[in-house]
Amino acid sequence: QVQLVESGGGLVQAGGSLRLSCAASGFPFSNYWMYWVRHTPEKGFEWVLNISPDGGTTYYSDSAKGRFTISRDNAKNAVYLQMNSLKPEDTAVYYCAATLDVGLGVQQRYWGQGTQVTVSS
Repeated sequence: QVQLVESGGGLVQAGGSLRLSCAASGFPFSNYWMYWVRHTPEKGFEWVLNISPDGGTTYYSDSAKGRFTISRDNAKNAVYLQMNSLKPEDTAVYYCAATLDVGLGVQQRYWGQGTQVTVSS
């Protein structure tokens, strides 16, 4: 059974930090690109950042650059999102997602249930 379970969300003041974790099971984690995506009713889904299967390559959205860091531990089947200098506009439900290109333009994707991050001004 595939599972992605996020944790670490909560309420934090602007300028503070949070570290989100995502524990994966039920699939070959080390083969998958891992993403953090966030959702608000106003903006919908927004890609935040992602990391390659071996952890050697990362991509950051403009909103994440300089403030957020993604990392992974393939031995623990986990991916992390360190968020610093948080802003009220970072308030969202944060999801981790796993993606694998299976060929012919098809991707296999799994999603977690999300964790709420609320940043107060």
